[in-house]
Amino acid sequence: MKLKKSHIIVILVGALLLGFAGAYSGVKLAQSDESSKEQAAADDAPIFSNNNNQAEEMPGSMTKVAQAFSLIQNNYIEDVEDQQLIEGAIEGMLAKLEDPHSSYMDVEMMSQFNDQIESSFEGIGAEVSMVNGVVTIVAPIKDSPAEKAGIRPNDEVLSVDGESLEGLNLNEAVSKIRGEKGSEVVIEVRRAGVSEPFEVTIVRDEIPVETVYNKMEAVDGKKTGILEITNFSENTFTEFEEQLEMLENEGIEGLVIDVRGNPGGLLNVIEDMLREFVPKDIPYLQIEDADGNKTPYYSDLAEKKPYPISILIDEGSASASEILAVAMKEMGYDIVGHSSFGKGTVQQAVPLGDGSSIKLTTNKWLSPNGEWINEVGVEPTIEVDQPDYYYSNPILVEDTFKLDQSDEAIGNLQIMLNGLGYETGRTDGYFSEETEEAVKQFQNDNDVETTGIVDENTAGLIEAMVVEQIRDGKDDEQLGRALKELYK
Repeated sequence: MKLKKSHIIVILVGALLLGFAGAYSGVKLAQSDESSKEQAAADDAPIFSNNNNQAEEMPGSMTKVAQAFSLIQNNYIEDVEDQQLIEGAIEGMLAKLEDPHSSYMDVEMMSQFNDQIESSFEGIGAEVSMVNGVVTIVAPIKDSPAEKAGIRPNDEVLSVDGESLEGLNLNEAVSKIRGEKGSEVVIEVRRAGVSEPFEVTIVRDEIPVETVYNKMEAVDGKKTGILEITNFSENTFTEFEEQLEMLENEGIEGLVIDVRGNPGGLLNVIEDMLREFVPKDIPYLQIEDADGNKTPYYSDLAEKKPYPISILIDEGSASASEILAVAMKEMGYDIVGHSSFGKGTVQQAVPLGDGSSIKLTTNKWLSPNGEWINEVGVEPTIEVDQPDYYYSNPILVEDTFKLDQSDEAIGNLQIMLNGLGYETGRTDGYFSEETEEAVKQFQNDNDVETTGIVDENTAGLIEAMVVEQIRDGKDDEQLGRALKELYK
């Protein structure tokens, strides 16, 4: 499926990168230079074009828009910029679509957005989408401030620095969170399974766009490659191809591809990747247009890889990650983890001529067999939970926790301590003598005053160690199961 650089179709979750001065939604936008024009002329016609001549065919009811514009200009009590009204009208039309993946991006947003695609950016490093009118985390980026702070997929962001996000669109919400490296932002989070929202303070940082990581493990004496892909950006396929070739040259006998927490990215990148795995006798992807016409796309690959492959997914795997997972699943490979996010639409960035763009949903993508996973996700063939402490929540300590107290947050504390190897004997929220002893052992091992009482300092240290342990992959039962099942 040939995509031209000036109108690249995108399939990321339609999300924005929190804290980035603009938005990252996996779109490479139109270029104005001559090389891009030459490429546009040489490539296939775009699926969607922005033809200014179509203005002549607009319905007569558009005069109402002009009347409203003139009425406000001439009679509104305060001064208002023409551009402000025009952008408001565009945003209003897009809002009426009730599609969280279609949005307007102004000049500033587009400029910084394009910079981010190719290099790095400053922010907290988390993909978000609008779900049922609430700004919702799709996935934190690997090694980002958001991940280190314990932000998780499906966390709902209610307010930023004390200001509610209710009623704001996604772009407006992101603008509240974005900021410079080194600055702090406080976000209020609502998480499933936690009775009350809680605040998380995050220090913004530079987020490098490194997207592929590899390692080798021995499984029953067999060399096994692991490739983790954090998103599908402009250089991802090159990175993936180089690292896969390196692993194959080292003689791997099996491969695990990890797209957990990967919110998606560029469609042409995942297409390039699938052409490495899906043989030419079956499509690797189908695209359906607004009229229901389906177009399958095929590789030139003669045969499948000679070694077994497993794919790791979770609820933070979206869009391009799901294209990979469902294609591999329908080829008979194991998919391990939890059901994915469920985004089956394709967006295209359409430039408006002044540096701004509209990102518009134009197509559906379907699996090789023609299945649409939108709002459903890809179900794993092997469902695996992580240890309980992987799903623990920030410890909310208003005063202290100590012997004989009972609290929901104490139960969460007990789960964390158990995960760190300090046995509390229970997780029901009652601060027992065994829990007190576990706290004392933790404090003693970490050079904290040994009181057996959990104050803000002890709670923060427990949280930090749990996050670090998760990031290091300790007790990663999903990966462990994928490796175990690979050679069966």
